[in-house]
Amino acid sequence: MKLLRVGTAGRERPALLDPDGNLRDLSGLVADIDGTLLADEDALGRIRRAAAAGELPALEAAGLRTGPPLARIGKIVCIGLNYHDHARETGAEPPAEPVVFFKAPDTVVGPDDTVLIPRGSVKTDWEVELAVVIGRTARYLESAEDGLAHVAGYAVAHDVSEREFQIERGGTWDKGKNCETFNPLGPWLVTADEVPDPQDLSLRLWVNGELKQDGTTAEQIFPVGEVVRYVSRFMTLYPGDVLNTGTPAGVAMGRPEPKPYLRAGDVVELEVTGLGRQRQVFAQA
Repeated sequence: MKLLRVGTAGRERPALLDPDGNLRDLSGLVADIDGTLLADEDALGRIRRAAAAGELPALEAAGLRTGPPLARIGKIVCIGLNYHDHARETGAEPPAEPVVFFKAPDTVVGPDDTVLIPRGSVKTDWEVELAVVIGRTARYLESAEDGLAHVAGYAVAHDVSEREFQIERGGTWDKGKNCETFNPLGPWLVTADEVPDPQDLSLRLWVNGELKQDGTTAEQIFPVGEVVRYVSRFMTLYPGDVLNTGTPAGVAMGRPEPKPYLRAGDVVELEVTGLGRQRQVFAQA
């Protein structure tokens, strides 16, 4: 299933995108798309049956904003330097263990919402990523296969980053990762049954129409299942938690000088196979 949330910011309603590309209203069946829903197999089953029976009312898509596909996110756990090609372009050694950092849930915006360049920023960068959404409580998992079994679904994430704040201002990476609007998510949460192999997905990103990133999750140093297993050894993952699993080569930081960091007015578009497409216009905060 392709689950999404539509409407004005803070007042989104749950919806489903049917196989014909039509929006269907889920608000008569569920209150929202969140961790509580993803952990409830009975509720998910009701949605599937209603969709198959053609019982879900249509929604008029024209003029309707698409919000983040997941409400009440508990935490966003991010994996840095998780693609061989990205490590090469930045001159970094592939890490022996996953590099873990956090983004606050309040960085999440809709897939087509405006993204704000922070005041004083000169190195705002782009990163297309595969986001993994947890559907079952995961703690001390033993195998990558078990990690995949705890995944509810997948989405497109844009891990917007300010490289000066991240790398040159001391401390952890968090200062360059948690600026407002720095995690567009969606348009859809695609349930795991529709993604048979998360290591066989293409990721692409364009800036002002120019292709900048063109990668594949096959390049991940730590595959999705292993990322979930690894993180579960250090913290409990709950339904509705999100893992951003890293970005392939092609970011501004990895390019020759003068590096083409983002400016107000730039348009960024990104997509992951089968998970939909985002488009953001960047503006000054």
